[in-house]
Amino acid sequence: MERIGDGPLRPLPPASRPLAGVRVLDLTHVIAGPVCGRTLAAHGASVLHVGAEHLPVMRPVWVDTSFGKRSTWLDLRDTSQAEVLRSLWSDADVMIQSYRPDSLAARGFGPADAPEGTVLVSLSAYGHSGPWRGRRGFDSLLQLATGIAHRGDGAPVPLPAQALDHGTGWLAASGVMTALRRRAVEGGTWHVRVSLARTARLLDSLGWIDSVEDLSPVDGYCDEVDSPLGRVRYLRVPGGLPGAPPRWDWGPGVAGGDLAEW
Repeated sequence: MERIGDGPLRPLPPASRPLAGVRVLDLTHVIAGPVCGRTLAAHGASVLHVGAEHLPVMRPVWVDTSFGKRSTWLDLRDTSQAEVLRSLWSDADVMIQSYRPDSLAARGFGPADAPEGTVLVSLSAYGHSGPWRGRRGFDSLLQLATGIAHRGDGAPVPLPAQALDHGTGWLAASGVMTALRRRAVEGGTWHVRVSLARTARLLDSLGWIDSVEDLSPVDGYCDEVDSPLGRVRYLRVPGGLPGAPPRWDWGPGVAGGDLAEW
C-alpha cells in the first residue's frame, strides 16, 4: 500500500457497522476481486459492481460472490458510459479493479486518475512489476507457476480449493480497511496492490500440515436466503469485529440489474 496523492482527513462516521457509509466501486471479475467486494459489503459498505454486457458471467461464481452488492453494466468503450463511471468514482470512497496492469489506466481510470482522498485497489495475477506483470492468469495456473502445487518428486498436486483467489480477496479487503483508517488519521489518496503470486508465496511460507482430521459437516455454518436467482444456501461470513458481526443485507442479484447510481 502506498500514498499516491493528497486528500483531506475523512473519518468514518460513528455507526454500528465499521464500513457504514463507505461507497465501493467493484470493477472485478472471477473470484479474488469479487471476494474483496463481498467482504466489504458484509461490514456495511455500499458496493456497486460494474461489469459490461459483453463480458462473460460465470453463474456459480456470480451467485457465490455477489452477496450484499448491487450490479450495473457500463461499456467503457462508449465515451458516455465511461463518463458515468467517472462520475460514480468521484463520489466513491474505494474502487477495486482486477484487470491486467495498465488496462484501465489506458482508459483514464488508473492511479494517476484517482479522485483526491479515495482508495484504489489493484489486483493482478503475477504482480505489478516485472516481465510477467501483463500476463493473464488465474488461481490454478498460479499454483503451478509459483510452485505451491509442488509436493516432492511427483506430479504437481493442486490445492483442494481456490486458496490464492480467496486469500488475495481477503488481503485486499484488509488493505482497504487499513487504507481507510490511514485516510481518517493522515488524509491522502491511497493505492493498495495485491497479486495471486504474492499470496502464493505468503501461504507457502506458513508451512504445511499432513492431513485434516476434522471433516465434520458444515451445516452449522450455513444459512439460506431467497433471491432473484432462487433460494441459495451459503456459508455465513466468517470472523467479525467485537459488537459488529458481519452480515449481508441481501443475497445474490441479477448481473447488470441495477441502475448506475449510488
